[in-house]
Amino acid sequence: MKINKPQLSFWQIFNMNVGFLGIQYSFGLQQTAINPIFLYLGAPEEMLPILNIAGPVTGLVIQPIIGAMSDKTWSPKWGRRKPYFLIGAIIGSLCLFAFPTSPVLWFAVGLLWILDVGNNMAMEPYRAFVGDKLPEKQLSLGYQMQSLFVGAGILLANGSIILFQYLLGDESVEAAGSIPQWLYYSFYIGGILSITTILWSVFKTPEIPPSDEELAEINHDKSQPLSQRVAKPFAEIAQAIKEMPRFMWKIGAVYLFQWYALFIYWQYITPLFKLTMDYSTSEAAAQAAKMSTTYNIVTMLVALALVPLTLKFGGKKIYALSLVGTALALFTIPFINDPYFVLAPMVLFGIGWAAMMGIPYTMVSKVVPQERRGVYMGILNMMIVIPMGIETLTFGPIYKYLLGGSAINAILFAGVFFLISAILAMRLNVAKK
Repeated sequence: MKINKPQLSFWQIFNMNVGFLGIQYSFGLQQTAINPIFLYLGAPEEMLPILNIAGPVTGLVIQPIIGAMSDKTWSPKWGRRKPYFLIGAIIGSLCLFAFPTSPVLWFAVGLLWILDVGNNMAMEPYRAFVGDKLPEKQLSLGYQMQSLFVGAGILLANGSIILFQYLLGDESVEAAGSIPQWLYYSFYIGGILSITTILWSVFKTPEIPPSDEELAEINHDKSQPLSQRVAKPFAEIAQAIKEMPRFMWKIGAVYLFQWYALFIYWQYITPLFKLTMDYSTSEAAAQAAKMSTTYNIVTMLVALALVPLTLKFGGKKIYALSLVGTALALFTIPFINDPYFVLAPMVLFGIGWAAMMGIPYTMVSKVVPQERRGVYMGILNMMIVIPMGIETLTFGPIYKYLLGGSAINAILFAGVFFLISAILAMRLNVAKK
């Protein structure tokens, strides 16, 4: 059923997305700090993909289930999506406070699993939350605003790593074989931001109540036996996949190569700098943080600028071009051994990241039914974590045997996959639902 939604002001859209800052700060730490922590605690480089399997597995399981559950939830006090991303933020905060004190590798890996559960529980309902609130003509602004906060959150995470290493990073962590204390403070800031930013959006943005028909269906589901209520989300997911718009199958093909490549980049950028610049793990991790800081500054600057460009030229063309730019960045980075010049390709990477974090969600939100937006956003995120899961299971042997254990070859391999994703993105034609 089509709902007439009021147009929101710029600041109303801003407030509803503030919670994304905390979620993406946590994600920024996962991009930049988690793999160095695994290395500090003795993990060999070829194990990095499998140690990161928590993200794909929890995303594959948690996001579609939470999406389906949130479609069938309503609380007059807390709303539909808010209870889920609030609980997820609390779980994430607790894990971030505990993470830097991990005494051994298995403890850190276990915490990553719990952290990913919290982040996935918060992430998916937030995507649906924005689609729920905005009329179609404001969807692009809403999701590009999320892209801005993606850049801001990751920027703050990486900026804090750079700052604290500069101020407090004198100890010889390589010899000690433990996590440096200067990393602790970035995680503590993340623990605070995770819950406070979510609370800002919870209290600043009311949700749209369900229609009488939706409310009757929700109350009917609540009256069912527990076994049926537990099975309901799985049935919803299966039915939604069966009826999924053709567009989503096409975007799944793009995501297969895009997210496989991104996971390679995040895992192997630190080992790359150990090789190309002869850095220690601490120095390489700091350089990787500078790279991430640079591209997320660009993301913040261009995220909203992409809105008029996508309206004029179409999301498909801007998205595909941004993926080509990201590929060019990865083809360039391994051949620059100056710590400042190597930041230049991050301009292209940042434009690509801004497009990846906004344009696909805008396109999908236009083709899926309003009453099933939660489950379809969960399925879209399945299309993110499945490539990540494939990467964690397959890239270790590829890295060791096919690419000669070379981080340079790994980054170039990721660049090729971005080119393939750009070609596939040109097939993304949005049809009205």
